[in-house]
Amino acid sequence: MEQFIGISRNCDLKEAVRGLRAPNLIILCVSEKELFQSKVEELEQLYPGVPSIGCVGQSYGGTQALEKGILVTAFCGGITAVANVLTDVSKMPVRRIHQFEQDVNQVGGNSENTVCIDFCSSNDECVLITMETVLRKRNISLTGGTAWEGLVSANGRVYLDACAYGIVKNHSGKVKVYKENLYVKTDKKYIVTKAIPEKNVICELNGEPFQRVYTRECNVTPDQIGKQTFVNPLGRMIGNETYIVSLKEDAGNQAYSCYRKVYPKDVIYFLETGDIDQIVKGTVAEIRKDFKRVSGIFSINCLFRYLLFQQNHYTGQYFEQIGKLGSHAGLIGLGEHYNGQHTNQTFSCVVLE
Repeated sequence: MEQFIGISRNCDLKEAVRGLRAPNLIILCVSEKELFQSKVEELEQLYPGVPSIGCVGQSYGGTQALEKGILVTAFCGGITAVANVLTDVSKMPVRRIHQFEQDVNQVGGNSENTVCIDFCSSNDECVLITMETVLRKRNISLTGGTAWEGLVSANGRVYLDACAYGIVKNHSGKVKVYKENLYVKTDKKYIVTKAIPEKNVICELNGEPFQRVYTRECNVTPDQIGKQTFVNPLGRMIGNETYIVSLKEDAGNQAYSCYRKVYPKDVIYFLETGDIDQIVKGTVAEIRKDFKRVSGIFSINCLFRYLLFQQNHYTGQYFEQIGKLGSHAGLIGLGEHYNGQHTNQTFSCVVLE
């Protein structure tokens, strides 16, 4: 298996795919919403019938961040892949679950050699729960993220209110998904006592208004909460795993909206920024321990992580560290997916041998 990475800062698709031959799955990221439809159609013309998924969003390939332009990532040789889409995900993600199950069964993989990569336009939590009901039957892992502008593509067509997915089976080695948090738990633990999950709003912690608790614990004023999430996001505990909740904006009545759902009775920790360089190096060491040879990595890095790297003048070092493992490309996401969970301010990836 080989991973192809092609970039065009001029949004020239033919430049981005130069040298790409016999792909088994193509992943397209286009920074400009206005160009997405035409580039998706052009890609299908250039590689008719090749499974493909795509989305609008900033991206990166190798050591280059691509705030404007096109990224093409492709898996070539020794791969079986199917691409398709779940539609009407804001209302009924289960509507096409039988098609999703057929696609998974067609690929016929297992936990050791198969992964699902997805781009979702909305209602991420419900979509992931829906997909997980199928994937867990074969213990197949998932990585993916939230698309920009609510647009995704599959097999040459653009969709609103949808989740595009690619099921990838690696015949030449194993696959494994990883996630990385740059934040560590503090001893500040709370229970969500009031929330509005359908609006991603958190209202109360331990019976107190959320903003009162957050400003007290982080020693900030209410108007500073939105920026403080870069330093002190929330951590939602599921088993022994921490899934980050990013804060978005004031929702009135001392409540606050988030970039993912929070539910009553959720256990919430206040998080603080850890040693970024050591955490990244730890992830690299973990992957290196698991894989003697890396053919490709496709990842999703949260936009907030990317901005944090920029603020800390760490962007170049970050791509250098991950690049030590091998070919690496991905999406700067507005939310990240790791197996059945939607999270924020996180790195999620699949590594293919």
